[in-house]
Amino acid sequence: MRIRIRHKTIYSYSAPASMVQQVLRLTPRSHTGHHVADWRIGSNADSQLKRAEDAYGNITHTFTASGNFDAIELYVEGHVETFDTLGVVADAAERFPPMLFLRETSLTKPGAAIRAFAHDVTQNRSEPLERMHTLMEAVFKTMVFDADPTHTLTSAEEALTLGRGVCQDFAHIMIASARTLGVPARYAGGHFLRSDGAEEQAAGHAWMEAYVPALGWVAFDPSHSVCAGEMHVRVAVGPDYLAAAPVRGQFRGGGGEQLAVSVQVSQALDQQQN
Repeated sequence: MRIRIRHKTIYSYSAPASMVQQVLRLTPRSHTGHHVADWRIGSNADSQLKRAEDAYGNITHTFTASGNFDAIELYVEGHVETFDTLGVVADAAERFPPMLFLRETSLTKPGAAIRAFAHDVTQNRSEPLERMHTLMEAVFKTMVFDADPTHTLTSAEEALTLGRGVCQDFAHIMIASARTLGVPARYAGGHFLRSDGAEEQAAGHAWMEAYVPALGWVAFDPSHSVCAGEMHVRVAVGPDYLAAAPVRGQFRGGGGEQLAVSVQVSQALDQQQN
């Protein structure tokens, strides 16, 4: 499947900002079942854009602009060819052994609720892949999708206690639960082509990857209770959201800052016509 992505981020300032610097994780890279056909990234400001890779193999761009800005717009656009690999992530950039992803983070540290949840739902499952499928289905059935009660710094424990959250929370809960069971797990951020035809989205999408012996990394999307496949465009991975956040940075001056994000994910027109 050929998927087209358009992602726009607008920063508005209550007073002119004199310097803006952001680290962008907005560019996907190719691996088995996931080929980046074309991609471009830019801004409406006179700026520097330096490409690099972070510790987890994600493509990054450091965006730096100096001047007097009331607003700055960042945009990405491109096409990715995707194929169904039944969730298996192969030939991706791997900088660390899987065991690193057993490490807790502030967003994925398990408490009593996570530990009880993980063990209760998988107690009758011994085969590793089956345990992860069971865990994914349990997160999907337990949580209600709701954008109001959580934010980017809500932990997995907090979200599970609330019983509500967004795709980031679903992913964090499954990551924390998997690690509790001794399974290396990591956060994956990117985009999702919706099956209902809706192209406009308020943000990107999130899921998780678990390390399964004999298969390697396998991607699970607990928000939809499916293994990530040809509808998913994988952009960045890390131990949690903060390590894979699409945009993080700082600014000087500017007073208050407001952020607006718009995402459009669609099937390429040439495929739609076939």
